[in-house]
Amino acid sequence: MKSTSAPTAHAEEQASLWAARLDGSVLSPTDRIALDSWLAIDPAHRVLLSSYCQFSADLEQQLPLLAGIRDELSETKTAAKTASPLPWLRWPTLAGATLMVAAALAVILWPGQPQNQFQNIATPVAHRSEVTLADGTHIELNAQTTLVVELTADARRVRLAGGEAFFHVSQDLARPFFVETPAGSIRVTGTQFNVRTEAATALEVTVLEGTVQVRPGSATVAHSLHTGDKLVREQDHVGLTILAPDQLNDSLAWRQGQIVFAGTPLREALGRFARYHGRNLTTTDSAATQRVGGRYSLDDLDGFLTDLELALPVHVTRALDGAIQVEATRTL
Repeated sequence: MKSTSAPTAHAEEQASLWAARLDGSVLSPTDRIALDSWLAIDPAHRVLLSSYCQFSADLEQQLPLLAGIRDELSETKTAAKTASPLPWLRWPTLAGATLMVAAALAVILWPGQPQNQFQNIATPVAHRSEVTLADGTHIELNAQTTLVVELTADARRVRLAGGEAFFHVSQDLARPFFVETPAGSIRVTGTQFNVRTEAATALEVTVLEGTVQVRPGSATVAHSLHTGDKLVREQDHVGLTILAPDQLNDSLAWRQGQIVFAGTPLREALGRFARYHGRNLTTTDSAATQRVGGRYSLDDLDGFLTDLELALPVHVTRALDGAIQVEATRTL
């Protein structure tokens, strides 16, 4: 994985401000526009905001452990309130001993936790991440994935705008878990499954454990998927496949930073690397249908392209602007 550059103090302060506002209330339309503008300035802002939102969720789970220091920090509480009405908006960098100080102050000064939880989570190019929600649900995010999480008293909802995520949903029969995408929705109460969507008409759902209900697009009838089932929606076509254990593991190889192709059209294989790296990867029509096989590291784009030239009659051309095109060297 590639790491992002160190955030500035101003960016950290802004991220902590937005995290506190997201945790405490639902943003107005004006505030939502302001937040979207701030996130668009720098991809690192999304990662930073996600870290602070996760920090807030982690604090809730650690309240019993930290309650014992309440009396010892009472003087700090009084002094901090005098200095600023919102002292937790100046959280220091999330590392080492400073994290413990920030956590302690947040426990003392946080003005009561709301019933609803709201989070924005995103990953930049060539970067994967993991997050655990306040309800115990664990989510793994592939590169360039954006989630909006909303936990309420009667439901848990995740809006996946684009990208790929693996969900290990904690069981809660009273609060069903929904994943909403532009291409359809998924409903579960507790299970493990993978969702990938890259367009309003493209959806892929793979179930590792349990049962999920998938409603493609605006369909009125939901498909029931069980362990090993894979649903793929492309345009108006919906296909269901039962995967063997090794196929199931291969389809989820991205969680270990790998990708497995088995007779995959070259255009599709390039598209997977293009999304992960945020690069312009294209192929000519004469080469697009050639088939790719093998297991590759998602982080090693150059290695993948080198193997293509060795295994297939193609040539890779790199432009000065970073664009890459794969073209056939001869007609098969």
